[in-house]
Amino acid sequence: MEKAYKILSLQEKISNKKAKELIDKGLVCVRGKKVQLARAEYPMQTIFEITSLLKPEVIFEDSNILAVNKPPFIESYDLADCFKGWVLLHRLDKETSGVILLVRPDSDFHLRAKKAFKEQKVYKEYVALVSGFVSEKCVIDEPILTIKKGFAKSKISKDGLSAITQIEPLSVVGKKTLVKAVIKTGRTHQIRVHLKSIGHSIVGDRLYGGIDFKRIMLHALKIKIFDYEFSSPLPKEFQNLVQ
Repeated sequence: MEKAYKILSLQEKISNKKAKELIDKGLVCVRGKKVQLARAEYPMQTIFEITSLLKPEVIFEDSNILAVNKPPFIESYDLADCFKGWVLLHRLDKETSGVILLVRPDSDFHLRAKKAFKEQKVYKEYVALVSGFVSEKCVIDEPILTIKKGFAKSKISKDGLSAITQIEPLSVVGKKTLVKAVIKTGRTHQIRVHLKSIGHSIVGDRLYGGIDFKRIMLHALKIKIFDYEFSSPLPKEFQNLVQ
C-alpha cells in the first residue's frame, strides 16, 4: 500500500506536488469514484484516471450580457479572469456545470438584472442524477440555513431563508433517477440540500450524502432573464442518461 499522490506521481511521471494538486482539485478517480484524500492509501498497482479540465465556452455575447458554458471543476469566480471586463451575475458550485451569466459591472443592465434575481423573476432550470426512484413531480418548500466556517454547508432549518425547488423525474437509470429541478430561489447548495431532504441525494455529492462518483451530477441547463434565454448542452456524463 502507498499514498495516492505518490502512486499518481509515478504513474504520470509528475512531481508529488503536482499529483497532490490534481487530487485536491477533485480531478483524480479510481474506477469512476473520486479520490478524496491525497494521502489515502491504495495498492501500488492502482491505475488512476485524471479528468481533463475543459475550457469555458461562450454561448452568447452582446453589450449587456455574456452567457458562458461553465465546465465542472472550475470556480465561478475564475470566469471573471477568463473574460476581462465582465463580472458574475450569479454563481454555480465548483463541480456544477452549465450556463452562467456575466455582465458589465455597474451598468444599468447589471442593476436591473440583480433586482430581477432578488425579486425571483429569473427562471433557472437544472438536471441532476439522484439515487433512488423518484416517481412523481413534487415541490420542496423548506427554509435553508447556510453556515460558513472555512467552507459553506447548508441545512434545512426553521431559522433559514425561504427556498423553493420544483422536482420532476425525467428518466430512470438503474437504481437512479434523472430529474429536472427548477429553483424559485437561489440559496447556497439549494438543490443539493433539498434533494437530500427527500431522500434522493445527488450522485457524487458526498457533502450531502451522495454516493461516490467522479463529479457532482448537477448541470445548469437553462436560464431566462428579461427577453434573454440561454441553454447549455448536457455534458457527456449526462447524455447517455436521457431517453
